Amino acid sequence: MAKIKLTKNELKVQKDALKMYRRYLPTLTLKKQQLQSEIRTIEAKAIAVRQEKEALEQSFSSWIAVFSEQDAFPDNVIEVRNIRKGRGNIAGVDIPTFEGADFSRKDYDLYSTPLWVDIAANHMEKAMLLDLEAEVLDEQVRLLEAELLATSQRVNLFEKVKIPETQENIKKISIYMADQQVNAVVRSKISKRKIALRNAGTSEMQEVAL
Repeated sequence: MAKIKLTKNELKVQKDALKMYRRYLPTLTLKKQQLQSEIRTIEAKAIAVRQEKEALEQSFSSWIAVFSEQDAFPDNVIEVRNIRKGRGNIAGVDIPTFEGADFSRKDYDLYSTPLWVDIAANHMEKAMLLDLEAEVLDEQVRLLEAELLATSQRVNLFEKVKIPETQENIKKISIYMADQQVNAVVRSKISKRKIALRNAGTSEMQEVAL
């Protein structure tokens, strides 16, 4: 704990600081709860997206197996040309949003490849879209978790350090000032008594002289 001045001005500073901490703490606590809720929601969405992709791939694999031509699909026939992202904001945190993607397909021999290759390419694009969406959701979670960590640290700082420390400072200064006030009253009474005794002694000397 830093050393503080035991003065009236310092007491005001500490009281103002305590008011500020108590005013901002509920806002920070609410933000922490909002971030936690949003993270859970996005994580659940990412899981759902990946499950959808897995289900799509499984159904597609089963469909391909019917033709017994798994090796007929050209390698790297689809490439991601552009990932379209927007910007969003959650609890004051800027996050990317997934808006889609553009693909390009390599040329392949239409005569030597089965007719289902085009259908397979469409399915693959859908799977890749789901994968890209899940990656953006993961990035959202990463950014929100970083903000959650910082917010949680501020909440802990206010709750466990700043507010108790400031309350202790106020108590310390108040006790010191009260003691000083009592001492001042005692000194004043002693001073008045000495003056009274001195005046009484002077009167007695004057009476003796007479």
